[in-house]
Amino acid sequence: MRRLTVLMTFIAALALSSCSSTGQSNIPESKTLLSTTDNYSIVWVGGGQAYTYVNGQYERSESNDYSFEVVQRRYGNAWKSVKNMHRIHPDYDGKSGPREQTMFFGLNFQEVDGNIVSTLKSTLGSGAGTSDKEFREQTLQFAAEGISLYAPYNTFRITQHYKYEEGLLMETVELFKLKGSLEIPFIKIEETAQIFRPVTHESAPTRFN
Repeated sequence: MRRLTVLMTFIAALALSSCSSTGQSNIPESKTLLSTTDNYSIVWVGGGQAYTYVNGQYERSESNDYSFEVVQRRYGNAWKSVKNMHRIHPDYDGKSGPREQTMFFGLNFQEVDGNIVSTLKSTLGSGAGTSDKEFREQTLQFAAEGISLYAPYNTFRITQHYKYEEGLLMETVELFKLKGSLEIPFIKIEETAQIFRPVTHESAPTRFN
């Protein structure tokens, strides 16, 4: 049992490392600075709790938890997001890549037969998804790129719940092995983030005491 636990912990570290930028962030380059005037910009700030699937159930993996910020720019039906992750747990062993990681996600939405569908290109891979017209409930699924055929997963699924009125984003990230129609769970991360938008202040918000 102990050998199995150690093996699963090691494999989990390898899988989580696929979420890192591994030397390349794959963020599109631009000679001009990005603006907030030609898009609807949102900053999401939150954290993710990690779980590994062992012996038929998910178990917490606190050392792989992370905090993050996402700058999400919505150009109408095209979104561009940059996510920065920070693994700050003192017991993090570095097997999942650097403590600081950056990823890019590009989404394009269109209506097909009355349904809102999306195409995704990201640092982790490319795929497709679905959404409602107000972008409140979204699901994205895509094949993992650049991993070994022997890896215990080959697919990502991201399920998002945008609770705008509460200023919250609830998100579940799943890594699993897809064999035909069979899904073999491996890892999931439960994320919660708060929304931030530009504001003005009548005076300095903080002061030295």
